[in-house]
Amino acid sequence: PMNPPVASTEIIECGPLAGVRGLLRCPCTTAASAGWRWAGVQRKMASGTPGGRMSGGDRRTSRDAVGGKGAHMSEVQQATPSSTGPSRTLKIGVAGIGQGAAGVLPVMEAMPEIDLAAGADVNPTTLERFKARYTEARVYDSVAKLCEDPDVEAVWVASPNRFHCEHTVMALEHGKHVIVEKPMAVSLPEAERMIEAAERNGVKLLAGHTNSFELPVRAMRRVIMSGELGPLRAVHIWSYTDWMLRARTADEQDPEQGGGIPYRQGSHQGDVVRLLGGGMLRSVRAMTGQWMPERPMPGYHSAYLEFEDGTPATMMHNGYGYFMTAEMFPWAMEHQRYTPEERVGIRRALRSGRRDEEEDKQAFRIGGSREAQLRRQDGPRSWTPADLGIVLVSCARGDIRNSRYGLYVYNDDGRRELLLPHLGEGGLTEHRAELEELYEAVVLGKPVYHSGQWGMATLEVVMAIIESARERREVRLTRQVPMPAEYDAELEIG
Repeated sequence: PMNPPVASTEIIECGPLAGVRGLLRCPCTTAASAGWRWAGVQRKMASGTPGGRMSGGDRRTSRDAVGGKGAHMSEVQQATPSSTGPSRTLKIGVAGIGQGAAGVLPVMEAMPEIDLAAGADVNPTTLERFKARYTEARVYDSVAKLCEDPDVEAVWVASPNRFHCEHTVMALEHGKHVIVEKPMAVSLPEAERMIEAAERNGVKLLAGHTNSFELPVRAMRRVIMSGELGPLRAVHIWSYTDWMLRARTADEQDPEQGGGIPYRQGSHQGDVVRLLGGGMLRSVRAMTGQWMPERPMPGYHSAYLEFEDGTPATMMHNGYGYFMTAEMFPWAMEHQRYTPEERVGIRRALRSGRRDEEEDKQAFRIGGSREAQLRRQDGPRSWTPADLGIVLVSCARGDIRNSRYGLYVYNDDGRRELLLPHLGEGGLTEHRAELEELYEAVVLGKPVYHSGQWGMATLEVVMAIIESARERREVRLTRQVPMPAEYDAELEIG
């Protein structure tokens, strides 16, 4: 793989990005151990800095927590000394241990603030694998039993979309705080029920698992808010993936149960558009595409969105797996779920009816033969378009887009690269940011920014895409809420 570029020593001296530096090569790097030292991205927390944590309190070294093959402990920069631990842990149970949970479990392992207390699933094989890996965590064959566990303080809801409302309300009624994965629900009335349950029981509800938590997106927002490029003028997100070729259960292919690209990927793209633009969208005009007879759900959407102040945005996702956005970025192809040859084979198996969807899906779940693809972390992590796609932001006096190790910022003086570290497992990743937001709200009394109301506003965008495509008209939005300017005020990039 290509080595990361050595950054210039330029430091931004004003605005929210004050103190930003680039990437520094570790002087102790050798041919036998090609480690890299990242200029520290950190989040100031009264509880201290997250290090490695395993369920039940077992500790790992920083090298193990990061997972990089050549990483030295000295090369992984921490925000504060590792001897400073959290004031207390937050005991979390996971409802639904499928592929969604497979992404968050390694992050829970690595955070000393989080104690993975329990897991629930209806799949016996998945439960056995979960128990074998997390020996001190309790296992349940129903979410109801998990919610009755008095030791569980919060629940990560990762069950199928049609159960998000039921399981979230169940947990809230038992006094548990909740992070619910996207889509928050499959209807706006369901989202309202969830919000009401959180308010009635005095507990926290966080709408999570969207790409708006990712560091490059949040850094883009910081550049926008700094004002250095002038006012925001447009946001565009475009993605080509193999999403429709991935193993799917029957409920995942049913649009009435939250199946298809608009529900599953519109939540990501819509949340990012809203975060970058401040949250207050006015209207949506969209079309969807259901072009694959073997998949009875839409695998495409294209939407034009307009903010209250007239700022335009577009978002497009084609999940049919012919052209891949990753082809435009040579380093990204090795990080795809399937090779081009495997995609050809999957398409033929689907057309002939020979594909074993459950076997393929189980391979990516906890303990599966291909789970390592979701957990792998080979050195400093490059940005790839993944499912979100390419994000381009236009301001009055410049543009912003992703680069391999951060962002390219274009202005009247040319182009500069803002390098952002990805610390891998246990680093400032999407899931870590969600868990930190909940932890800080519950333990430190800070606000929940990605609240139920925020999640319902993003769900409204998804529902508007579907309605606009069906009725071929512009749909006005009525449930939008702003993202407070103080969100991410404690995020330091430097």
